[in-house]
Amino acid sequence: MKLRHGQAVAMMVLITAMWSMAGVVTRHLEQARSFEVTFWRSFFTALSLVIILPLWQGRGVWSRMPWRSPYFWLSGVCWSVMFTAFMVALTLTAVANVLITMALGPLLTALITRVFLGHQLPRRTWGAIVLAGIGIGWMYGSQMSLGAPNFLLGTALALCVPIAGAVQWTLVQKSHAEGLDLDLVPSVLLGAVLSSLFTLPLAMPFQASAHDVGLLALLGLFQLAIPCALSVICARVLKAPEVSLLALLEIVFGIALAWWGAHEAPQPSVLLGGALVLSALLMNEYLAWKNNV
Repeated sequence: MKLRHGQAVAMMVLITAMWSMAGVVTRHLEQARSFEVTFWRSFFTALSLVIILPLWQGRGVWSRMPWRSPYFWLSGVCWSVMFTAFMVALTLTAVANVLITMALGPLLTALITRVFLGHQLPRRTWGAIVLAGIGIGWMYGSQMSLGAPNFLLGTALALCVPIAGAVQWTLVQKSHAEGLDLDLVPSVLLGAVLSSLFTLPLAMPFQASAHDVGLLALLGLFQLAIPCALSVICARVLKAPEVSLLALLEIVFGIALAWWGAHEAPQPSVLLGGALVLSALLMNEYLAWKNNV
């Protein structure tokens, strides 16, 4: 599939809308909780990709998988951490808290590549890190002073998502520098399988109703498997800063959906802190895009 620039932008907007479904859908679960929620979503993501990959890349996709590459396995572990931590965090704290914490991904990626790959950070990125840090500090401090239940644990788990994502993208850059190219979609499949295997014993005995399993199957297919595959196609057309900038729409869509579809109104302190974080990210990504035009 070959896309023009405008088509790729429109598809990325659709992808972020699909990614943002998780928060509002989990608020409508009847009996499934914590690790069982994670297990079913990861299981259906893996099942969907087992069907999608051969249809998309041909039956030879299995023989082309880099089973012996440490980067492939490390990438899969990163995806599994993201899948597991994200869903468990959503069961512990507000959707807005999780999404704003996850928004730190681009800045954490910049820091980790600076430490491990020696990439120089421009002043705009350092400024964005400081501003985002102030926003996160304001949000977390206000929530802790209010005594929000499970807030600290939920946000700590949510923080694992951008950290694992930053490690994931650093691995991609390092493998590319060594002449290798990670195929991210098979890595997503590996991550979903590992997440399912890890959470299976913690999810038992199963309590999910048929209604819950149906909703989590919906997430596995439409919130992860399909948009992850489509994002790889968009990444071939759009520049990295454009992808990062458009991906921020997930925060806006996710908070709006949880507010509209589950009546989960974010606290004013979360909106203010989140606005600072988003401003920092928008400034950084816009200047990066402008300098590369």
